[in-house]
Amino acid sequence: MQRDAREPGELVQSDDEGMALALAEAHAAFALDEVPVGAIVVLDGRVLARGHNRTRSDCDPTAHAEVLAVRRAAALVGAQRLVGATVYTTVEPCFMCAGALSHARVARVVWAVRDPKFGGAVSLGSVLTDPRMNHRCEIAEGARADEVRALMRRFFEDKRRKARESDPAE
Repeated sequence: MQRDAREPGELVQSDDEGMALALAEAHAAFALDEVPVGAIVVLDGRVLARGHNRTRSDCDPTAHAEVLAVRRAAALVGAQRLVGATVYTTVEPCFMCAGALSHARVARVVWAVRDPKFGGAVSLGSVLTDPRMNHRCEIAEGARADEVRALMRRFFEDKRRKARESDPAE
């Protein structure tokens, strides 16, 4: 949900608080049967925008939590750059999202858990910190990792269970 740019968002004073809000977005994705990833953009200590995965809901492979949150934040500030912003995302950004965060000139990216299959920040690549890039982000990981890991595990276990239940061959 977009808000009026003149209306201050929630105050975020720590990585734990920021990740708690991103985790709430991940729960919203879970409720939509989307991979439960959530993200928030914080600027000047306040939440500017939120997003959660909507790839299935929107039939849009680019509708990742980070991209949606960054789009909303950029629209609210009226610029393509989010200089000084911190993005909290529950899962390590993929290459697409890491590229978008870099292009937006986000200062800092914080995530809870790595993504060994798609992670473009540390797991499979280093888009956010590569010295060849003209912009690099500060990165941090691990805030609320146990909660995020449990939510992801529950989502994929539910998917596998439903697949087994609907497979008449078993």
